[in-house]
Amino acid sequence: MSPLNPSVAVDRIDVASRDEALAARFAGIRSYTRELAAPLSGEDAGAQSMPDASPAKWHLAHTTWFFETFVLKPYCADYQVFHPRFESLFNSDDQGAGGRHPRHQRGLLTRPSVHEVMAYRHYVDRLLLEGLLRDSLPPAAVDFLELGLHHEQQHQELLLTDIKHLFAQNPLMPEYRPQNLMAAEAPPFRWREHQGGIVGIGHAGRGFAFDNEGPRHRVLLRPYALASRVVTNGEYAEFIRDGGYRDPRLWLSEGWAQVEAQRWQHPLYWNDTLDAEFTLHGTHAIDAQRPVCHIGFFEADAYARWAGARLPTEFEWEQAARGRRITGQFADQPDGELHPRIVTEHSSEPIYGSVWCWTASPYIAYPGYRAGPGAVGQYSGKFMSNQWVLRGGSCASSRSHLRSSYRNFFPADARWQFSGLRLAKEL
Repeated sequence: MSPLNPSVAVDRIDVASRDEALAARFAGIRSYTRELAAPLSGEDAGAQSMPDASPAKWHLAHTTWFFETFVLKPYCADYQVFHPRFESLFNSDDQGAGGRHPRHQRGLLTRPSVHEVMAYRHYVDRLLLEGLLRDSLPPAAVDFLELGLHHEQQHQELLLTDIKHLFAQNPLMPEYRPQNLMAAEAPPFRWREHQGGIVGIGHAGRGFAFDNEGPRHRVLLRPYALASRVVTNGEYAEFIRDGGYRDPRLWLSEGWAQVEAQRWQHPLYWNDTLDAEFTLHGTHAIDAQRPVCHIGFFEADAYARWAGARLPTEFEWEQAARGRRITGQFADQPDGELHPRIVTEHSSEPIYGSVWCWTASPYIAYPGYRAGPGAVGQYSGKFMSNQWVLRGGSCASSRSHLRSSYRNFFPADARWQFSGLRLAKEL
């Protein structure tokens, strides 16, 4: 048995409660994290491939630390901490929540073991489920628990992207999950026109949202067209063969500096002969019909310029997505594929899933935004610098985690996320 698929599990508690639905969601999301970690060995779970990535063991512990720090400690008077040093070991960047272990040294934490981390999860999970099902958690604690669930879904995606980057450094090119990839077929490319106008942007106030999704405000959009689908591997390969990585005129100055310094010649995980790529299912032939993936903002911007188009703003993407069903390819689908493909349903053209789409919008605060007090108030605001917004979710995202106002963000040169692009143009 894998050390990340332990016999210790969250016990079922059959108690009628007004919080049963939230308890079921909590148990399901926490169980899904364990499921994602189950294929990993203890060695896999403890390794860190670069400073921007974290070991799977750290993700498992950090998401548990969140619930312990922001729900159990402040709202359960008799709570006994699992381990007094875990507060600093598994803190992330929350300066208001105690000390923290340096991010680039997370891979040096050979202790606690994976088994200890899973016991930590079990301990926190049981106490939280008991509190929910006995209606003993106050409303403020339930709000933090809801935030923690969405926080965990973010880390589920990071666990997958970080493991993929780790495995790609291994000459054995190991498979995270053995699977034959289905043949893909991209629908025809079309331009979909939008008239723009004065539109409402941001979360409308119903259901959960992160603080960076508000306040809701109005934006003036000029008429524009948005591509009906994302750019495919085959289309991006044409850009490469046409000298896209050799022509500085296509690139922003900083992007071209990265091309030269990092010797970029193709998307991350493609081989140099442009016929195979590394995936979470091992090395596979590049399928021209699948979405191009693992490109940074600079590459997406250069491709759009080469194609005679541009990247959409995040506001254009949100207007186009508003009111549309969240359909597409996601990590929690039964087919289990963790490699992007374009999924159509009833002839619809999905705007969600497959790959996160880079936008032309810098990650900054909306008008009227104010970070809340305390450590949780730092959740989004402190990252609003030198990053770009991505929209739509990916094959590594959970469907229930997404909405039209959701804003993801990464630095312009980040390539290890499941990121691609969708073109836009003026009308």
